[in-house]
Amino acid sequence: MNSKVKNINEYTRKLKINFSWDEVKSDFNNNLKKFSKKIKMPGFRPGKIPMDRLLQQFKPNLEADFIDNYLNKYYLTALRELDLKPVNQAEINDLNFQMESELSFSAKFEIEPLNKLPSFKSNMIEVQENRYLHDSKDIDDAIGQLKRSHARIEKIDSGAEEGDFVVCSLQKLDESGLPIIGKKYDKQYLKVGAGSFTDDQKEKLIGIKPNEKTRLTLPINKNGEKAEYEVTVDSVDREVLPDLDLKFIKMVNPDLDSIEALKNDVEEKIKSNFEERSKNSFEQELIDKIIEKVNPICAPSMVDNYLDNIVKDLKDQNKTAGINASDDEIRNQYSKTAEKNIKWYSIRNLIIDQEKISADANNINLEIDKLVKNSPDSEKQIRKFYKKPSNRKKIEDSIIENKILDYLKQFVKVKVVEVDTKDLRNEGQNNE
Repeated sequence: MNSKVKNINEYTRKLKINFSWDEVKSDFNNNLKKFSKKIKMPGFRPGKIPMDRLLQQFKPNLEADFIDNYLNKYYLTALRELDLKPVNQAEINDLNFQMESELSFSAKFEIEPLNKLPSFKSNMIEVQENRYLHDSKDIDDAIGQLKRSHARIEKIDSGAEEGDFVVCSLQKLDESGLPIIGKKYDKQYLKVGAGSFTDDQKEKLIGIKPNEKTRLTLPINKNGEKAEYEVTVDSVDREVLPDLDLKFIKMVNPDLDSIEALKNDVEEKIKSNFEERSKNSFEQELIDKIIEKVNPICAPSMVDNYLDNIVKDLKDQNKTAGINASDDEIRNQYSKTAEKNIKWYSIRNLIIDQEKISADANNINLEIDKLVKNSPDSEKQIRKFYKKPSNRKKIEDSIIENKILDYLKQFVKVKVVEVDTKDLRNEGQNNE
């Protein structure tokens, strides 16, 4: 085999390959025997056609069939000998072959670029660390959510009040007020006073009873378009919250014995959640800053392959949810995310190689033990789940990711910013 590699750019290679007739003769003859068995010729049994007759009539077909069956073998042989690992399907050109002559072709493909890490120095990047300052409203809201999760539903006949749920059917009407066939939606839930209701719309539901009807103008898309519907009430449901007493506290956590203990428990969970939120945002900004600092080159086909997987996953999810989105829409939406993740993948591998980062079986088992400790009642299911190699691999990847981030944190200048949670609540209300 003779070969020549041309570096077109950091990630594109063009490979010119030549195999002599002696190198391909054995494979050609084997392919010829298989080919002859598929040919039907009067006077001869399959596979018993004389070679001169077969070549006289089918030589071009024989050569084409050989290329179809064996070209990939010779391409892979050349890649192995040159230690090249394409990340996409090669573009084959300049293909030449005739029986008793050499086989030659060119293959153009992309490889993972050979990126390098810069010299990391102390305080080389600044990353913001949010320290969330919670207040009593957070605790009250969390307890309110706990009460709602243990609420009972009561059927109301005396008329809906604000906060009640109206279970109804919605019949879409045309501009003249007539029902549109095929546009009736049963078992719909409308919360009185919530969502996109104006005061006028809300008043139409206040006091409404089962079997009564009214008309509402409701939004039909995110562009603000609206349509009129006839509402037929099936029932009115009212959420009845439990009292904040010892019975309720024991339902939430049998180990607690007072309202004060419940508040303390809730506050610890709030602190933990905000600490996790702070950690996640800090690490994400750290990754973004490192990507910007290193700025690795990535092969376009690697981004395309990543986007192909995103498109497939999202289309499967959207199909289940009844959402229609074209491939181009998904690719446009996630193109920057795909490129960023491919760049981070490259940086991760460079750091892993440079710092010899790994996760052994002991590391993985310790993480599984932590999961069991947090959910002792599910120990059997957890240990069974992580016997599967692919699931253990996820823990291994997570451990390695944490080690990489811990390594990078030594080069960070941390900017601490205090965030009042009341400001977060106000932002949330403004975005509703």
